[in-house]
Amino acid sequence: MATSVPSVLLLPVPTCTDMLVSPVEGGDLLHRKPHFDHHPNVWGDYFLTFSPCTPSMLLNMKRKAHVSEEQVRRMILECSSGPNLHVKLELVDTLERLCIDYHYEKEIENVLRRVHEEEDDTDNHYDLHTTALRFYLLRKHGYYASPDVFQRFRDEEGNFTCDDNNNGTRSMLSLYNAAHLRIHGEEILDDAIVFTRNYLQSVVKHLQSPMADEVCSALRTPLFRRPRRVEARHYISVYDKLPTRNETILEFAKLDFGILQSLYCEELNILTMWWKELQLQDHLSFARDRMVEMHFWMLGVLFEPQYSYGRTMLTKLLIFVSIFDDIYDNYSTLEESKLFTEAIERWDEEAAEELPGYMKFFYKKVLTTMKSIETDLKLQGNKHVDYVKNLLIDATRCYYNEVKWRSEGADQVAATVEEHLKISVPSSGCMHIPVYAFVAMGNDVTTDDAINWGMAYPKIITSSCIVGRLLNDIASHEREQGSSSPSSTVEACMREHGGITKEEAYAKLRELVEESWMDIAGECLRPAAAQPPPLLEAVVNATRVLDFVYKDDQDAYTHPSSLKDTIHSIYILSV
Repeated sequence: MATSVPSVLLLPVPTCTDMLVSPVEGGDLLHRKPHFDHHPNVWGDYFLTFSPCTPSMLLNMKRKAHVSEEQVRRMILECSSGPNLHVKLELVDTLERLCIDYHYEKEIENVLRRVHEEEDDTDNHYDLHTTALRFYLLRKHGYYASPDVFQRFRDEEGNFTCDDNNNGTRSMLSLYNAAHLRIHGEEILDDAIVFTRNYLQSVVKHLQSPMADEVCSALRTPLFRRPRRVEARHYISVYDKLPTRNETILEFAKLDFGILQSLYCEELNILTMWWKELQLQDHLSFARDRMVEMHFWMLGVLFEPQYSYGRTMLTKLLIFVSIFDDIYDNYSTLEESKLFTEAIERWDEEAAEELPGYMKFFYKKVLTTMKSIETDLKLQGNKHVDYVKNLLIDATRCYYNEVKWRSEGADQVAATVEEHLKISVPSSGCMHIPVYAFVAMGNDVTTDDAINWGMAYPKIITSSCIVGRLLNDIASHEREQGSSSPSSTVEACMREHGGITKEEAYAKLRELVEESWMDIAGECLRPAAAQPPPLLEAVVNATRVLDFVYKDDQDAYTHPSSLKDTIHSIYILSV
């Protein structure tokens, strides 16, 4: 069992918007912190000229995709009226893993609602794979399913068993993935994770493709936690090898992937031109130049074609937040941080005159870009324009509050991880990403109440922030040793537990990450879920990307070479 989650998960996190910038206290105002020698831009101007297909090829793909889309829709309707639960679940799972389910949201919801209403799996005797898949899909879509359905698959010693020896690995893999949708107190699922992980690790070296690929992927990242487009690219190649594949579904998945790939590259073309015109690297050479990686990040939050402008907007906004992070964390003095925060709060060009040169240029570019975004949103009829500026102001306040906190030495003496997280959760920036996504999703999905709810750090968003904060701290810990960087949650954990080693601290922090995922799963369950599924899904998606970017104790955003193959597969390679 994981250790108890800090109470910071259960209490409201102070909102930086409500914290006024106070006069600078303590610290060396003139000391400039040494900045890290960040890895250079990997992509340059590549997407200014690259396109994965010609206009005529794209038009042809769209024509074919329209026909295939309707053929698959008929399959879903025919399947939903049939009696075979296994077939229904396999179809829904396939569509979701191929990331074409967004075309059939109502149809899939109807299928799963009926499964939830009509099938009480406790009284049936489906095999382990079907039972686990049912549990997984219902929980994933916010329906409560009892973990007691797995009791009949345990022997007297508590081991999990499978009646179908020919498909034992598939059944254990399904149970492994299902168990990662556990919530607090579900000990049978805690046990299932331990048992199935050990089982899969013991058999993986004896498996052949594609099952070997599936098991390796699951052991690295359980299915529920994988970014949607990354999983789509992976599963298309897996599904293509399955003897049970449906050729119509496969063709549609490949066509849809190619169509969206073309759209994403078009967005990168626009963003590359915008980035070149800003000329920020001439003035902020210490900051990470990560426009393509940021688009990939935002793509993980909102991938659907109707959010094309939203992705572009999110990329621009979060590029600014990333630069804020580099300014406050790695470069500016305490006095400069205070001046910049005050200027952002004033939000007028005259405030730039009080800033040092490198900040003055950047500040003006921020205001110009924000004005353009606000104009675009107003033309689209988006009612949430004001939050775009307010969230950016909040981000600077969060960063400044952490800088001031560190200048007073508080980060070095934080006695517990919980105490550290009260400041370092808001400054993670992980609230701002999903809430900006709420704005981008528009009036049909989002309300002012939903945005204000998100900015108040409800439990699901706090949990997402903790996942990001802890994984980031673990990933960057080695790199920041011996520098003037702030004490992180790793050091706080070592102090809290009497001087344990860094490896032991990493393990304890990973336990808290697991606890946070449980909170996220619980907050998505109906009827208690606080917001509509699309908004909760945006939070889950944002957390999936955090897990992916900080996987294997590596900060792939700071070290973009580790993302290059993934980006290449999603934006450039055809399927």
